[in-house]
Amino acid sequence: MFESDPQPTKPTIELQPVATQSTRVQSTPVVTPKKRGVNPIWIAGSVLVLLTGICAMTLFVSLFLFSASDRLASGTKSDAKERYSAGSAANRSLLSTAATPVVVIATPEGGIDYETAVLTNIYAQVNPSVVNVTVLSDAESQDLRLPFGGPGPDDLFPVSSGSGFVWDVEGHIVTNNHVVDDAKQIQIQFSDGTVSIGEVVGTDVDSDIAVVRIDPEGYALHPVQRGRADTLVVGTRVAAIGNPFGLEGTLTSGIVSAIGRSIPSQSQFSIPGSIQTDAAINPGNSGGPLLNEQAQVIGINAQIQSTTRSNSGIGFAIPIDIVERVVPALIADGEYKHSFLGVRGGTYSPICSEDLALGKELRGALIGEVVPRTPAARAGLQGASRDSGTDLVGICPDRAGGDLIIAIDEQPVTAFDDILIYLERYTSPGTTITLTVLRDGETLDIEATLAARSK
Repeated sequence: MFESDPQPTKPTIELQPVATQSTRVQSTPVVTPKKRGVNPIWIAGSVLVLLTGICAMTLFVSLFLFSASDRLASGTKSDAKERYSAGSAANRSLLSTAATPVVVIATPEGGIDYETAVLTNIYAQVNPSVVNVTVLSDAESQDLRLPFGGPGPDDLFPVSSGSGFVWDVEGHIVTNNHVVDDAKQIQIQFSDGTVSIGEVVGTDVDSDIAVVRIDPEGYALHPVQRGRADTLVVGTRVAAIGNPFGLEGTLTSGIVSAIGRSIPSQSQFSIPGSIQTDAAINPGNSGGPLLNEQAQVIGINAQIQSTTRSNSGIGFAIPIDIVERVVPALIADGEYKHSFLGVRGGTYSPICSEDLALGKELRGALIGEVVPRTPAARAGLQGASRDSGTDLVGICPDRAGGDLIIAIDEQPVTAFDDILIYLERYTSPGTTITLTVLRDGETLDIEATLAARSK
């Protein structure tokens, strides 16, 4: 309870002497009130009331917000606890350090994985461009003895099959030279089952490439898209479409196992810069496309390395950069002319430094022999001139003294194949190149004008 206010104190009156009416003026009394004291109990009560009001208001607002949040929550109590815990952890993380971004990999529509989506897309785009190539010949051409009552010597019958792909809408089909070699008739079957007869437009034995043409009228031709081989790295995902063992429209996949391989051709020259893959390539795949993830042709499947004539995980494709140079020439002229320098040699290894009197820090291509009457001979390149006396047979050459090529047109040379690849990709007969060579401790720049390979 609060006590009632105290009664006011009576004022004190001071009296002055009263004068007579005739001689004095009567004095007015002066009242001086006494100051009232402030009660501490009243102040404490007021503060307590104020604090009680504030607490009540805070409690009311908190209950209202909690009730609204509880109505909006859709999960169970345990879910709410998990969310609260996660939120608290996130807040602590934000206070302590910046949050680590989460990388989300989108799954393709339809619930399929990435690899399936890629391969499905490749097949849908390219299979209509891939053809089955069937080669027919006669008994005389195949040097066969016919059974009595069988086909005549001039009758045609299938002798081999391979693959190919549509190059353009004019009806040109690209395949391997060894697929159509010695053919009397070539049948081209498309993915929709239609068949046409093809005529050989041009072949190149050195690169194992051939172009066949059909009459395009009435056929739905789907030319392939072409990619680039210089962007390939080991591990790149690839796919092959072809007709292994006559099974048309077969898709296999794998990776690029190696790049820059040199594989043999049907001539004395190798095919440099070839692609090795573990995608299944079997008899009948020859001439078909090797494809990247964008469904672009990056090579022509050509060879396998196997002891059973079937896939063993080592296949080879002719790179698209060679194909892009050879095919237009075959269409226009029926042949392709390769650049020719006229040297034989190998790759220099530091272990041979003492036998060859060269520094171990050097890298390059050793010239073992310069072929007479060739661009190399006319340019003044020098081959080996003395015995090396090496004991490292199969590693170091038995002859020494030849030029060491360390660059071609200012491009570093670290292996002999670097020269072959450069000539095949970037030069033509008549091109003048500059070879940087090391000879007797002196660096020389030697110009050579390339010729065409002899047939």
